[in-house]
Amino acid sequence: MKRFLFVQDKPPHGTVLAQEGLDAILMGSAFVQCTVLLLEDGLYQVLSGQQTEALGTKHYAVTYQALSDYGVQNIFCSASHLEQRGLDTSDFVVPVQALSDTEIIDLFTNHDVILSF
Repeated sequence: MKRFLFVQDKPPHGTVLAQEGLDAILMGSAFVQCTVLLLEDGLYQVLSGQQTEALGTKHYAVTYQALSDYGVQNIFCSASHLEQRGLDTSDFVVPVQALSDTEIIDLFTNHDVILSF
């Protein structure tokens, strides 16, 4: 079975790319093994406590909680990107495992398909 790595590196609001990435993960997980990697401003996609009413958009971070129901067991992030943004994995609405840069390289090499949103 092919292994897909979905890289989410866009902020959650301002464009539809982040939401489309999440939709692709949900759809893809029905057919292949999927892993999620949050990089750069993609970390904000799963940040808890978002107040989006003033933006006129929906707070969809909680949708990430459904990923485990779809068989997505691995959600990773960059430890260095967490540090740069002053975040901790406890700030997120889902369990996320922080990886070193070396571990992220290994993640890329161990997947057949890499999709970036």
